[in-house]
Amino acid sequence: MKKYIIIFATVVVSLFSSCSQQQKKLTPGKARQIAEEAYIYAYPMLEHYKMMFASAMYPESGAYTAPFNVLANNSRLNGPKDTIIVRPNNDTFYSSVFFDLSGQPQILEVPAITDGRYYSFQIIDMYTHNIDYVGTRKTGFDAGKYMFVGPNWNGEIPEGINKVIHSEGNYLLALGRTQVFGPDDVENAQKLMTGYKVLSLNEYLGNVSAAVIPSNPEFPPYNPQKVADANFITYLNALMSQGPIHPDEKEMFGRFAKIGIEPGKLFDPENMNPEIVDSINEGIKSGMEKIKEESMNMGERKNGWQLIADSFGTREAMKGKYLRRAAAAYFGLWGNDLEEAFYPETTFDADGEELDCSKHDYILHFEADELPPAKAFWSMTMYKLPEQLLLDNEINRYVIGSATKGLKYNKDGSLDIYIQKENPGTDKVSNWLPANNGQFSLQSRIYWPEPDELDPLYAPPAIKKIN
Repeated sequence: MKKYIIIFATVVVSLFSSCSQQQKKLTPGKARQIAEEAYIYAYPMLEHYKMMFASAMYPESGAYTAPFNVLANNSRLNGPKDTIIVRPNNDTFYSSVFFDLSGQPQILEVPAITDGRYYSFQIIDMYTHNIDYVGTRKTGFDAGKYMFVGPNWNGEIPEGINKVIHSEGNYLLALGRTQVFGPDDVENAQKLMTGYKVLSLNEYLGNVSAAVIPSNPEFPPYNPQKVADANFITYLNALMSQGPIHPDEKEMFGRFAKIGIEPGKLFDPENMNPEIVDSINEGIKSGMEKIKEESMNMGERKNGWQLIADSFGTREAMKGKYLRRAAAAYFGLWGNDLEEAFYPETTFDADGEELDCSKHDYILHFEADELPPAKAFWSMTMYKLPEQLLLDNEINRYVIGSATKGLKYNKDGSLDIYIQKENPGTDKVSNWLPANNGQFSLQSRIYWPEPDELDPLYAPPAIKKIN
């Protein structure tokens, strides 16, 4: 026993000696530079972990939905009373499950879709890469069984599995969206969602009768102060322990190691030179400034609409785009691939003035060949500003689009949408989007856009004042 204690002590001393020697070679300027780069890299992971911790690990968070490997369905349309999340969606119901693949693979079962309804499960890893999709665009309307496996699984694929989706790490999020055709379609959509199932591999094979809920990973509890200072390294080291470093990033992590970043390694800023710690904090601050600045430059503006592209996708699509990936997480976590959904947004009219229905009424006119190019469906959602929330109104309409019942097209196939605070009258109310008595933002959602409209990006027509 004494022999092992001596060996262990020797290893610990060696590690601290190596760390100390490395820090002696590290200048404050270099520490600041590395910290900035590392924080930009880590930021999306920290934001993702914040939500994973609140949703699946901490029942008292107020945002808790279900433990790992348990599917949660939110089968209620958002309305004006929903104020926790800004810019809520009124088109779809949501489903979600955080997968823990460390023990065994997990299987997502989906039913056949018989009414042409759009649905999707966006599969997001800890890096915030969209590693795959299950749904209308990617897998069609047929029933299916999709197995998710972690980096260390080497078993046999059981019969009946449509596809195996491999993850770099042990933790994934499957974020589901199910189209609701309108308020009178709620029960139909809810019934469909009961067909979504999550099973462990052992359950699927009939080896157990009930799921075994895994324990929470040994990650530090999320703390908003600690993820914003040198202690972010503690979180990054823990999160990086859930899978191997990608070969493309080994050189980068070699640089990161100079300030204590290493998967699974303990980090304690108290054991570091205070000057180096101060420099790391300065690097974090400058990194955050760059993230915010980049979030303002994520796409072009055309016809007054902000068109965001190249901000979400697979590891291959986002290769080397660490600042853009971080800015995207800051702008809106878990965005879809452009091929899955496209979200033009505007707060300006055709004259470049801010949209304000306390001053003007507006019209959004689509020529027949200008309608949003959606293979699934499209919509326009009204958000009052500055709250970025849905607006209470006399007809309980918060969104208008291709699924709106009674929408009237002109004889030539064109479409007029009336955007104003007052009811435009019985002949136009079918095409009325009630507006805020003040400034507002209009958010377009185009689900499964036509591929040839993505390069160059489609932009809706400019919104014009009604004189």
